[in-house]
Amino acid sequence: MRTTYMAKPNEVDRKWYVVDAANKPLGRVASEVAAILRGKHKPQFTPHVDTGDFVVVINAAKVKLTGKKASQKMYYRHSGYPGGLKSTPAGELREQRPDRMIELAVKGMLPKNSLGRKQLKKLKVYAGTEHPHQAQNPETWELRG
Repeated sequence: MRTTYMAKPNEVDRKWYVVDAANKPLGRVASEVAAILRGKHKPQFTPHVDTGDFVVVINAAKVKLTGKKASQKMYYRHSGYPGGLKSTPAGELREQRPDRMIELAVKGMLPKNSLGRKQLKKLKVYAGTEHPHQAQNPETWELRG
């Protein structure tokens, strides 16, 4: 009788991928990056094991927001003090911290536990085209759609 294959953490071989976010919708980029970080593109995907790869996202400042999201979509954070709710429109966040916008979108698509936090550490986001990960020989990942 054959049993279902479960990947072991020490058997996983990790690759590096570069994703170009220029003129691509934020959600499309984030959903595909989250799938790569989880390892869902691999045949040995196991939900409770980190089988994913490293992802370098470049051109985060050029990511596209459709419709009126640049002015209407808000990002919230709280200081922990009474009345400490701060809000930032998406357009303003894209100008100031474009890497943060992609990180938050991908973070929302990963599991909300220690495995998701471990997978998020494999995401590297840069506003421009330059990144310091050439030594890892990253492959280019073409986004679908």
